[in-house]
Amino acid sequence: MPPFDVPEGDPFGPHNLPYGVFSLPGSEERTVGVRLGDHVLDAGAAAHALGSPYASLLARPTLNPLLAAGRTAWSDVRRALTAWVTVPSHRQTLEPLFHPLSDVTLHLPFEVADYVDFYASENHARNVGQIFRPDAEDSLTPNWKHLPIGYHGRSGTVVVSGTDVVRPSGQRKAPTDPAPVFGPSVRLDIEAEVGFVVGVPSELGRPVALGDFREHVFGLCLLNDWSARDIQAWEYVPLGPFLGKSFATSVSAWITPLDALDAARVAPPRRTHDLLPYLDDADDEPGGYDLRISVAINGHTVSEPPFSTMYWTAAQQLAHMTVNGASLRTGDLYGSGTVSGPEQGQRGSLLELTWNGRDPLELPDGKRTFLEDGDVVTMTAWAPGPDGVRVGLGEVTGRIVAQ
Repeated sequence: MPPFDVPEGDPFGPHNLPYGVFSLPGSEERTVGVRLGDHVLDAGAAAHALGSPYASLLARPTLNPLLAAGRTAWSDVRRALTAWVTVPSHRQTLEPLFHPLSDVTLHLPFEVADYVDFYASENHARNVGQIFRPDAEDSLTPNWKHLPIGYHGRSGTVVVSGTDVVRPSGQRKAPTDPAPVFGPSVRLDIEAEVGFVVGVPSELGRPVALGDFREHVFGLCLLNDWSARDIQAWEYVPLGPFLGKSFATSVSAWITPLDALDAARVAPPRRTHDLLPYLDDADDEPGGYDLRISVAINGHTVSEPPFSTMYWTAAQQLAHMTVNGASLRTGDLYGSGTVSGPEQGQRGSLLELTWNGRDPLELPDGKRTFLEDGDVVTMTAWAPGPDGVRVGLGEVTGRIVAQ
């Protein structure tokens, strides 16, 4: 089907237009692309051909220059792209600049500066608390309802969807083991998340307020925070996740701009505690997003986590991340934390789905407690769009390989 003839209701129609970076067969040259249906438009070449003043931002091998340009530029470029792919007079000029998705190679769409991951789902936090602290009076830690808990990850191991994930090795010690041992993780897990991509940096020493979220955050992507639970369990006291998380984090190849998701804005769950002023969003526009995620292992759906249940919003996470004066950089990535709903089939990790290995999943190719070599994990998602159409969020996939 020709690139302009996208079927009505296609989740990657002109209402979406996510950004990525691609290269053509036989070429190492990378350039910014915009997805329309099952094609990708060479955005830089299109901007040059149509005399856009933003050609210099789009004819790049990474999204970072566009990210840094700010909200006015983001809106202007999006308006221009929408016109380019919908106005018939542009068709003859732009058709040669479209390429079938099946013919291109997709790359990590931006250079990751810093990477932070949060712990924002109350359902997930309560499940984890019940698994590891079954006798505790409250499954949540005392600080959980007062601040978004997070940890700093390793930006250099953020990889694009489709990249193989090598099973990590490290120290582990089961409660019954007399001493730690070293070897490949035997409890390799997933965490279904959403990642938020920072565009405009901030000044060191100046916190970012809740209301400035959209001035700094460009868009979002799907994220799988791979987790070696046995390595994590032995290392994380008292400083938190380290080698159990830092070996790989996968993100989708497409960054969906926040402007494409206005119809998906929803209020977060009801707050049960009074929040300090810098986190109090009671009078702000709805800070949640209605994103419908699906997780599959080897093509078999195992969970459908709803992002609308997340207790802490992306705006609150950004405000908390900078409240001490920490600065933002273009290309910063922060993950929402595992997305889990209230129902068993909505849990976003194998730790929860199998209740720490107690209840194996029944898959067509055998039982699973944690991931085996050769397993392929795929996350997909969509969000409600304007006039009932869906906004596709692409996919993030990874295959586990032995060392």
